[in-house]
Amino acid sequence: MKRILLLIGAISLAFLMVAGTFAQTPPNGNQTPRINQRERRQQRRIRRGVRSGQLTRTEARRLRHQQRHILAMKRRARANGVVTRKERRRITRAQNRANRNIYRKRHNGATRP
Repeated sequence: MKRILLLIGAISLAFLMVAGTFAQTPPNGNQTPRINQRERRQQRRIRRGVRSGQLTRTEARRLRHQQRHILAMKRRARANGVVTRKERRRITRAQNRANRNIYRKRHNGATRP
């Protein structure tokens, strides 16, 4: 009888440890790898535009502000633990607009002195 209770206790302890491990990992709906990668790429393009002189200070400031706005959107979407399809679509649209703005600002002919 004692062996059975000991075995049940060991099994339940192992189950709780495994359940605790799964509880600590974030759900898949909260991960945004594509959005994160695109965010890094756009920030790099802005930095390179500043370095090369293709972007003026004002243009770079506005583009960075737009990137901060997208980051805030992403944080709000992740706040409840799940980024829904609608939220992802909204963030992607904002990133598309930012992408176009970066291209236009870098190729508009205005250069930093």
